[in-house]
Amino acid sequence: MRNTILVKIHNKLLSREKTIAVAESCSGGMLSAELTKNPGASGYFLLGVTAYSNKSKQKILKIPAKLISNHGAVSRQVAISMAKNIRKISKSDLGIGITGLAGPAGASANKPIGTVFICLDSQKINTCRKFSFSGNREEIRNKTTQEALRLLCAHL
Repeated sequence: MRNTILVKIHNKLLSREKTIAVAESCSGGMLSAELTKNPGASGYFLLGVTAYSNKSKQKILKIPAKLISNHGAVSRQVAISMAKNIRKISKSDLGIGITGLAGPAGASANKPIGTVFICLDSQKINTCRKFSFSGNREEIRNKTTQEALRLLCAHL
């Protein structure tokens, strides 16, 4: 257990007996991989889903097609729904939803490459943050994962 933020999250989740589930898109499972690095992660990590396509978001995470068509897969609304639904599906205390554009394709005038939404959902709170990251695909995915860890750590 080398990464300080991971150690803090690990210890807080275990000591508070809290569980977590993650629904990821643009991060491609990197957050799940980070949260399960430490021995004993099975004491809090219940489920990680990488739902990259809109079909998988609809089928697995139960995101309404209309929500995606109205707001786009990369939106605050979809990130919130991903976090809420993964928490409900897994029956976890906390749910994180991540959606964004890591590039190099897929950008629009309103949503450039690096646009990312990270949402944290629990029974008591729902918070969603928008980020505008710079860099290449891998840098954006890494920054996304680190910000999700910071958001989780701050909540705990």
